[in-house]
Amino acid sequence: MVLKLKLTKRAVAGAAVLSLCVLLAVEPAVAAGDNVEGTVRKEVQKAIKADPGVGPALIRLVITYAVKTGRKDGVVSSAAAADATLPESTFEVSQLKDNFAKKNFTTEELVVLSGAHAVGISHLSSFKDRLNSTTATPIDGRYAAALAKDVEALKGQQNTTDPTELFNIRDKSADFQNASGFDATGVDTTAVGVLDNSFYHATTQNMVLLKSDWVLRTDGNASISLSVFRDNATKWEKEFAAAMAKLSKLPAEGTRFEIRKNCRATNDQN
Repeated sequence: MVLKLKLTKRAVAGAAVLSLCVLLAVEPAVAAGDNVEGTVRKEVQKAIKADPGVGPALIRLVITYAVKTGRKDGVVSSAAAADATLPESTFEVSQLKDNFAKKNFTTEELVVLSGAHAVGISHLSSFKDRLNSTTATPIDGRYAAALAKDVEALKGQQNTTDPTELFNIRDKSADFQNASGFDATGVDTTAVGVLDNSFYHATTQNMVLLKSDWVLRTDGNASISLSVFRDNATKWEKEFAAAMAKLSKLPAEGTRFEIRKNCRATNDQN
């Protein structure tokens, strides 16, 4: 059996947004004893190593969740419409709760889904205010200092004034973690790019990039959930899968739908 993964990347509204298509090709002539899972794991790890942004995009594939089948694809793709509904990185906790409530998601589900920030990257422009002492929301001082130094180096490496930084301190070097004073107890620091509950370890230490992640600590119920998921990885994994399945059931908007022949484009473009 030969399995081929094609990982694609495209820009939407001037921001780098990853989209993924997994293409499977089965050759019956090959022995049935191939290690398919191992092949998938190897290819995915290779892709994430080359581009950390592949990680969060993979989460959206939902092929391992018990999702509702039979749903058709929309024919309109609007960055403006998406931006109008997605939460901002500068949101207060009340805004986050309102945003999720509009789609019938609870505060706990907000905290559960925020755990996806264990993987992926963010542009400096989304957390720059966190490095400014006059505007910064609470952030660990040592982490902020290490982050500011790292960002300056990344500007040169990426040749841009708006470089991308890894979301998770777990995925940073040991030197960065030590400079930040990160307590890695309970965290597998070798699991770079792995979706696990390490986000909650970082958040409860005020070592996260985005204000919208930190403000979860300012809400009583959300703060309790942060600690629960930090201490119970299995509980978070189960609730994350359930929340992702719930996301997949959100009703599609519009009046015209289709079954796409190519997951990357509407049928009239094929």
